[in-house]
Amino acid sequence: MMTLGIEVNNLQLKYGSFAAIKNVTFSLAGGRIYGLLGRNGSGKTSLLSILASYREQTNGQVTIGGEAPFENAKIMEQVCFIQESGSFSDSSSVSDVLRLSASCWPNWDSEYAAHLIALYDLPLKKLVSALSRGMKSALGVTIGLASRAPVTIFDEAYLGMDAPSRYAFYDELLKDYMETPRTFIISTHLIEEVGSLFEEVLILDQGRLIMHEETDVLKSRGASITGSEQAVDQITEGLTILGQQMLGRTKSVTVFGELTEEHRKHALALGLELGPVSLQDLFVHLTKKEGLSNEQKEKASRP
Repeated sequence: MMTLGIEVNNLQLKYGSFAAIKNVTFSLAGGRIYGLLGRNGSGKTSLLSILASYREQTNGQVTIGGEAPFENAKIMEQVCFIQESGSFSDSSSVSDVLRLSASCWPNWDSEYAAHLIALYDLPLKKLVSALSRGMKSALGVTIGLASRAPVTIFDEAYLGMDAPSRYAFYDELLKDYMETPRTFIISTHLIEEVGSLFEEVLILDQGRLIMHEETDVLKSRGASITGSEQAVDQITEGLTILGQQMLGRTKSVTVFGELTEEHRKHALALGLELGPVSLQDLFVHLTKKEGLSNEQKEKASRP
């Protein structure tokens, strides 16, 4: 199966006078798993809806496989966009929705769909309106995976599922990706659960792209430093501080920016403890309102 790359250049989207997407530029190679992170209202769904041809941008360029996707039937059938809210007709049965989906995506895998139907115990004869939130999510996940679309996008599509079902989804996605590579874009709030799948991470904040980095590189550029207040203050002078906590005389600071070998040796000589920073912690610190200024975010996003 072919994989399709995505190019976005100076993308803008406005709803009236409100700018939902502000001059966003990035490039996604085909055949990778991307995580799209951002707080509510950051512009994630607006961005994904443009990629999926659901709406046209106000300004800027988007290409998928070298072609503009909006009102382009050739590209639209290569992109599958599954949202948490779902876009299924309440008056249709589950089997009708699956039948329609099979006609929409030329790479649809009926055998794989049957496997997923059994895995999630989907009630084929039930109307969509009679499904629980969890079952609607399972239906969306089934369609997204079975579509085998070269660009498959999940926008919080699995939030309604219970934890065992979500983890089954993560396992299925990774297994299918290894067997039939395609481009996955996953928008999520459940960073600790699904973050290990991401090969690259994009972070949106108030409509701006503040970070696009390989996951391992991003995590290596943050560190937690813990020890006596005086020693911690000494070693973190001049570093970008994302957050700090005090517990008695012990201070813990989260910094962003790769620590030099000199910094590390100095920290250990001062009796400080160095630790990794989770993707979740980096995301929270980078997007919190009282966190980095726009100038600091721009600086932090540079390698």
